[in-house]
Amino acid sequence: MTSADKTGNKHTKATGIRDIAEALGTSIGTVDRALHGRSGVKARTKAKVLRMAEQLGYKPNIAARSLKLNRKVRIAAVFPREIAAFFDPLRAGIQAAADEAVGMQLTLDFIDFPRLGSGDLTALESAASKKFDGILFTPGRHRELAGVIRRIVGQGIPMLCVASDAPDTGRLSSVSVDAYTSGALAAELLSYKLQTPSRVATITGDLATFDHAEKLRGFAATLAMLAPQLTLLPVVESHESPEDAYRQSIELLKSRTRPDAIYISTANSLPVLRALDELKLLGRVQVIATDLFPELVPLIESGKVLATLYQRPEAQGKTAFETLIAHLADRERPVKTHRFAPHIILRTNLPLFVSRIAGSAETMKR
Repeated sequence: MTSADKTGNKHTKATGIRDIAEALGTSIGTVDRALHGRSGVKARTKAKVLRMAEQLGYKPNIAARSLKLNRKVRIAAVFPREIAAFFDPLRAGIQAAADEAVGMQLTLDFIDFPRLGSGDLTALESAASKKFDGILFTPGRHRELAGVIRRIVGQGIPMLCVASDAPDTGRLSSVSVDAYTSGALAAELLSYKLQTPSRVATITGDLATFDHAEKLRGFAATLAMLAPQLTLLPVVESHESPEDAYRQSIELLKSRTRPDAIYISTANSLPVLRALDELKLLGRVQVIATDLFPELVPLIESGKVLATLYQRPEAQGKTAFETLIAHLADRERPVKTHRFAPHIILRTNLPLFVSRIAGSAETMKR
């Protein structure tokens, strides 16, 4: 939206609750309740409000919310070092949101652990012992972590899941890409590309991770519905280990049932792409990857990788931090799940996204 100052120059005006209400033809009160997860709003109405808010680029005024706290606030952001291509931009989004909290006495501590399913329990225990006011966290094997999450929440420390979920643990909210839809999109793209009987493989991280299981569920269901000519091979779990991903990819590609297409549903794509390159199969095996990183750009440009599904990690991090601050300021329950629509990146729209990964890298350097 734009408005003009006294000199007649146009400038951008941030979208507010009133703009969303006018666009939907509803009341400001209804929009406010929907955005902040209050009762008294039908599920269908809430969905419409959230969709319109995203379309109009609505951003909560985090500076105003932070001033309400009027006290020191300590937030822990507990994320794995592996896979940097995803988690570094996610951290950048959290840092950017923290930088907008003008006038707030804020301490933001990034606590690292090796990778999902390795060291996360110890990292969570460490964060809990330091009595943070809130914790942002990506759960790997969420069932194994359920006990410690419930205990931390029971201590009065709100936990917000980012990039994957830990349902039924008492966590405050979850911010992630719509994992089921990501898998479904990958299946639909391959259904157009492979019209004759073909084999399709999926390489994921760990099916004990909620996000990974949902992607496979969406992929398998959509493939069965749209592409009966495609045979889905048994899933390969790399457990987010680059070494395991490379080794298992080599074994898969040398097997008698070598796939004609691969959906890599984790951002841990580089080892798989290296295996394909070494066996001279890039471009011969159709590949749909996940997320975007510098090494992937020339492969999409050349057509050696068909597409990638961008999970918008920076936006996930920013939204998660803002949601947690809003809860600490207002003591209101946010929506249980906030799911972003994944972006399909093909050769034609790749230039629109390349600048984003460069921007995320610069944010983390500062």
